[in-house]
Amino acid sequence: MSVVMRPRPGMGDGEGSLQVHLDPASRIDGARVFAIYGKGGIGKSTTSSNLSVAFSRIGKRVLQIGCDPKHDSTFTLTKRLAPTVIDALEAVDFHSDELRREDFVFEGYGGVLCVEAGGPPAGTGCGGYVVGQTVKLLKEHHLLDETDIVIFDVLGDVVCGGFASPLLHADRGLVVAANDFDSIFAMNRIVAAIKTKEKNYPVRLGGVIVNRSAGTDQVERFNRATGMKTLAHFPDLDAIRRSRLKKATLFEMEETPEVLAAQAEYIRLATSLWEGTETIEATSLKDREIFDLLGFD
Repeated sequence: MSVVMRPRPGMGDGEGSLQVHLDPASRIDGARVFAIYGKGGIGKSTTSSNLSVAFSRIGKRVLQIGCDPKHDSTFTLTKRLAPTVIDALEAVDFHSDELRREDFVFEGYGGVLCVEAGGPPAGTGCGGYVVGQTVKLLKEHHLLDETDIVIFDVLGDVVCGGFASPLLHADRGLVVAANDFDSIFAMNRIVAAIKTKEKNYPVRLGGVIVNRSAGTDQVERFNRATGMKTLAHFPDLDAIRRSRLKKATLFEMEETPEVLAAQAEYIRLATSLWEGTETIEATSLKDREIFDLLGFD
């Protein structure tokens, strides 16, 4: 029995894995687009929502898209768990032409427009499909024509082809991390994913937002080893924790000196992102190198 070996096709950006590719017609034009990643539970949704309000405070029209089946990205903005795009599509038997804007887009605090993409049931489907359908609906309803800033808040540290799909739309990929081993380990994987997407898409690595951390020494150690850059630092404030319990953003909390300082840091971050950040030429580390790098001497 003879075996015929055929030339293996080029791998593209997925090294042979199943990838979600961007239809050129689905590209987001005009708005600045940021995709925010990080270890699960690190505070991405809190960071995304506060950053959205900060952008609105400097006069920008903002759309925040939650990309998590939990659909809790925007609840501090809308004060509720908003129905997802998948919920809205199911209600009309997936006939998207029957949907109205108010079925899946909700205005939140500060005038921020909020969309919860949702996701397929656990163990089924592809998150990339959901993101694609969400962007398609937004374009059909001309919502992206009215937007200066789009923020994708992406679940956990999943960087599979599906949940990496917001990177296909983004100008910058941002990472939220704490000053600890687990979140820096996740950040390293996310850096690798963003650098992979850079090969074929306009997205570029924007930097790290240090969250829930008194210090930044371990993050800075990682930055020096990889070329990563810290964009902002938010300490572990009780007011931020309580804001989630109150279904409120940081900008609605009592204006103590600590809260005012954090608000100012968000405004500074939003301003710097709007004005444009330098492209970061970071290189991810091997897993063993992370183990050897981090920790106390």
